[in-house]
Amino acid sequence: MTEPHQLTTKQGRRIACHYMPGQGPTVVFLGGFKSDMTGTKAIYLQDWAEATGRSFLRLDYSGHGVSSGDFLDGAIGDWFEDALAVMDAVTSGPLVLVGSSMGGWISLLVARAIPARIVGLVGIAAAPDFTEDSMWADFTDAQRAEIIEKGQIALPSEYAEVPYIITRRLIEEGRNRLVLRAPLALNFPTRLLQGTADIDVPPAVALRLLDHATGPDIRLTLVKDADHRFSTPACLALITDAITDVLESTI
Repeated sequence: MTEPHQLTTKQGRRIACHYMPGQGPTVVFLGGFKSDMTGTKAIYLQDWAEATGRSFLRLDYSGHGVSSGDFLDGAIGDWFEDALAVMDAVTSGPLVLVGSSMGGWISLLVARAIPARIVGLVGIAAAPDFTEDSMWADFTDAQRAEIIEKGQIALPSEYAEVPYIITRRLIEEGRNRLVLRAPLALNFPTRLLQGTADIDVPPAVALRLLDHATGPDIRLTLVKDADHRFSTPACLALITDAITDVLESTI
């Protein structure tokens, strides 16, 4: 694996990415909360793109992976800006966005910011507005008081031995980036993939996104017993099938 390319955003954050030129629209993988571009789905899609000759981009948001910054300093808007800056710097022409979990939210923000460049979107357990609708909404009164007074709160996670630290800034900045409170036009082929056994982003979120978004070709696939990781061989094959479907729709 080659060393990642490094670029500095106008905000001064150094972002690491891997870009592979190829045919057709560039497929951009946007990972989830505290994940990085060496995860199972990112590498699987890199291998798929290489095998099929597709243009492909993956990246680490600031505070993630090998990019600069402290995770605790970041928020949704920062990571959206990072993704947009990388796309602007290293790609040209049409894009197909593939967003996993939080990356699904960031994909929707990118699509709203540069709609003329987006020709397709695949959401994998997409988690739009999760800081407000999942975190803040589920906090107890005591937890809300703690995060306001202390600036952060620790939450247990099944994905790490140490708790996730959720900051007040993550919650408050996220309120400026919500996508389910205003019209959301997805005027390109959109495929949403969702596991029924996902306890982090339950199917109700996917159904809400499907109901809220408008567009000529939006489809939701529910996969029985699939969890939030959505990384079994069968689930990975569904992701590339969805991307292929979107790409063929752009021809």
